[in-house]
Amino acid sequence: MALLKSQRLAVLPIDSYDLETELALVDQHDAGGEYDAFTFGSWSAHVLANGSGAESDTAFRPHGDRLTLTELGRKLPGIMSLVTEHFPLDRLQWVRIFSLADGILAPHVDFLEFTEPGTRVQIPLRTGEESLHSENDLVYHLRRGEVWKIHTTDPHSARSSAGPARLSLCLDFAGAAEPVEIRGDVPAAQPVRILDLPEVTDADIEELIGSGPRLTRETMRASFRRFAALHFERRAHATAAFDWYAEAARRTGDDVMVAKAEAFRTYCVDKRGYRETFAW
Repeated sequence: MALLKSQRLAVLPIDSYDLETELALVDQHDAGGEYDAFTFGSWSAHVLANGSGAESDTAFRPHGDRLTLTELGRKLPGIMSLVTEHFPLDRLQWVRIFSLADGILAPHVDFLEFTEPGTRVQIPLRTGEESLHSENDLVYHLRRGEVWKIHTTDPHSARSSAGPARLSLCLDFAGAAEPVEIRGDVPAAQPVRILDLPEVTDADIEELIGSGPRLTRETMRASFRRFAALHFERRAHATAAFDWYAEAARRTGDDVMVAKAEAFRTYCVDKRGYRETFAW
């Protein structure tokens, strides 16, 4: 078994913060669709602080500006106090909340657009046992209040079931080498939860490719979701979803669809430009 590169850094005393009212505000907040190409189901990123203070400034990028609260960030003092009381602010560049409900992210690599990756930390504020992350061929669960350094430069994904949205606080710090010093954490009560999944079989793959509706140019985007989902049910590398998807496209005999499937893999895990969009 490969080792998980993402790390649980700490556990915060999250129950000492009364966040329910503020989480409800996030649920009601209308966020833009900056990363729609990667997302299936309901996913959104809500900006609490960035370099400009503008909520419309949603496209992640490293910056040297002073961290500034957005209008939404000013409405969420409890969540922002969780940030300021436990994390250093000198390297902090972005504070966001990721919302995922009945959704899945395409396996992807972050920071392809930039020469140097930063450090990304996530802390679930609301989650359930069925809300999962993945990295390479491992699937794992982030519990509420756990502080995780996400290994963003290997292929990874996330999935959440139906019901209240999973809300995860995402903090982006400048620099990848220097550790993030966390204050006021509490001892971890449980070990890291990595799922023990059965190995994927040829029969699983054939069922995936052959049992669903035949791909068409019109259904290519929506169909990718079921290819990404198998990785959370069976032990397989996250990028295998693109292999299965390309094989399904080849079976149509449509060279345009094959090229589209291969281009989507390139966009997600190999190469893309800053704010480059993917045209389905």
